Amino acid sequence: MQLADALQSARDYTLTLFECFAAAGMDVAANVPQLRIVNPPLWELGHTAWFAEWFILREAASSHPVDALYNSLLSRGDDWFDSNTVAHRSRWTLDLPSTGAVKTYCHEVLDRVLDKLSREAFEDKALYPYRLALAHEDMHGEAFLYTLQTLGLAAPARLALEQQPCYTPVDIRFPGGTLHLGSAADGGFVFDNERRDHACHVAPFSISSSLVTNAQYAEFIADGGYDKRQFWSGAGCNWLMQQERSAPRYWQREGQQWRTMRFGQLSTLTGAEPVRHINLYEAQAYCAWAERRLPTEAEWEYAALSGHSAFRWGQLWEWTASPFEPYTGFVADRYREYSEPWFGSHQVLRGASFATPSRLGSAKFRNFYRPERDDIFCGLRTCAWEG
Repeated sequence: MQLADALQSARDYTLTLFECFAAAGMDVAANVPQLRIVNPPLWELGHTAWFAEWFILREAASSHPVDALYNSLLSRGDDWFDSNTVAHRSRWTLDLPSTGAVKTYCHEVLDRVLDKLSREAFEDKALYPYRLALAHEDMHGEAFLYTLQTLGLAAPARLALEQQPCYTPVDIRFPGGTLHLGSAADGGFVFDNERRDHACHVAPFSISSSLVTNAQYAEFIADGGYDKRQFWSGAGCNWLMQQERSAPRYWQREGQQWRTMRFGQLSTLTGAEPVRHINLYEAQAYCAWAERRLPTEAEWEYAALSGHSAFRWGQLWEWTASPFEPYTGFVADRYREYSEPWFGSHQVLRGASFATPSRLGSAKFRNFYRPERDDIFCGLRTCAWEG
């Protein structure tokens, strides 16, 4: 079965990435820096298995702590791995099982999940928790890669050496019209923030065919982009003063060249490659300098679904001009904390990155992060101002 193979593949990949931390001695929380943007890898590994156990094996009606029908395979599983009740800062001090015991738990949960799946009816309602657990694990896999990059650790070779395709950006003019934003109820598994599909008018617009490149962003830096406050929003100025940043995260100047740190290795930036690891404030400032703007998520989705051969996406997550807000008629799904707590405080990103499994990538998928996040594999594309 395709779903069973995907669940097995996701777990194998999670364990492969975990070994990158273990090889560096960071399976032990005490050796992991306590940063807001990372989790202790052993905790995160256990959490992914716990999440699948919670919704599939324990048949929880929701993510509310009392909604599971059965107990965990671990006597203290909920005390250790429930992200709703285990505060982030406390994850470094938990008395977790050994690395070997957590791996055994992961294997046991998956074996039972696959056995149960083999006896399920093939209907959306029955398969929903499996698809939810798969998407959850896929996202944590990408988060593991963010953490490897943040901590300067080696990634699996095929990802560490990943080079993004280089394209020459040109503007594409779209006539606008009516877009059905969001996903239909019968469109298979989607997260709750994509519902409900609804008609949205999109005015005519011109959008770049590809992402802003390192070379283009370097021109912004060379022109004093980080020093000229007129390009920065109020929030952007506050962030900039706190960070004392003068270039994107991981950039280092060597003579006349820019170098960057990728998974612990210093390499020369390729000018034509999309710029990555910039936050919303930097994206907005670049746009102000270039006399351009970020696309709204509706414009981005319109372009991505247009079928235009020149519109390239899927290389990096792309910041949009749209705050993360519910669509009309929003109702939280069983995983209640996935979307609702973050409305208004996060910003929408669209697309995917080289680290996103293809089964998760969709022109309708709404990713979302706080504006200051620059550890994720994200970039930007721009739109022309009209009139």
